[in-house]
Amino acid sequence: MYLYHFGLRELPFTLTPNTNFFLGLEPHNEALAVLLTALKTGEGFIKVIGEVGTGKTLLCRKLLNEIPDHFVTAYIPDPYLKPDELRRAVALELGVKQAQRMSVQLLTQRIQQKVIELHKEGRSVVLILDEAQALPEESLEALRLFTNLETETRKLLQVVLFAQPELDERLSQTNFRQLRQRITFAYKLRAMTSIEVQRYIEHRLKIAGYKGATLFNTNLCKKIAKATQGIPRLVNILCHKMLMLTYGQGHYQINTKHLKAAIDDTEDTALPSINLRWISTSLLLMVGVVSAYIFWRYQA
Repeated sequence: MYLYHFGLRELPFTLTPNTNFFLGLEPHNEALAVLLTALKTGEGFIKVIGEVGTGKTLLCRKLLNEIPDHFVTAYIPDPYLKPDELRRAVALELGVKQAQRMSVQLLTQRIQQKVIELHKEGRSVVLILDEAQALPEESLEALRLFTNLETETRKLLQVVLFAQPELDERLSQTNFRQLRQRITFAYKLRAMTSIEVQRYIEHRLKIAGYKGATLFNTNLCKKIAKATQGIPRLVNILCHKMLMLTYGQGHYQINTKHLKAAIDDTEDTALPSINLRWISTSLLLMVGVVSAYIFWRYQA
């Protein structure tokens, strides 16, 4: 691999959501601030929506690392679960013993007892679901019922949903209006700008141990931003392939040819094409207008 070639300690552009590579760009800092504020104020449902590859899972891991100590977290990374399976997964995360053997009714009671016990100890329970758009319809309703546990001042169980935009489409349906109205805080992750893409690439190289001359210049970063539409996952894929191509050729400088080759080998990436016919037509029109103006001035 190209680690020794470029003087790297580790691969800088892997797809694994490693919080060591987290860069506090504006959208992710804002989302994290919204999440922590909402949790501290005791809100029932909090939602973070983002397109595929915008860094939701990395943000989720960052939240788990930075959430205050008095919170007890139940993390469900794969929520494609039926209601009973979801309850058992939550129970296991909260440390409910023999959760797999209980009836649904008894399991629900034990979860409620556990949440109340933790509240008496001054702890707050947070259920965090990644890829929440995959929740079956019945499980979404079960999730809503979880949050019925409350005191006069706050919810005893809070829920954070990380999801793709498809979740919003589902929640817009009439039968989900009760759940929709309980979501008091929401944030939508945006893609990176070209400036942020350059910062992102430089940051990941630095964390990976790179100390040499600039590998991805400003012009190249702008093209990467256009080709990926600022999606972090796609940026990682292109940069990884470009480093591999450069290493394979025995070079140390990355160029546009490497980018084009990486784009050709990667789904959902492309540089904007130039419509030459439109340009030719525009130039002809411009020449015609200028010629007519000159002729008019000459006749006058």
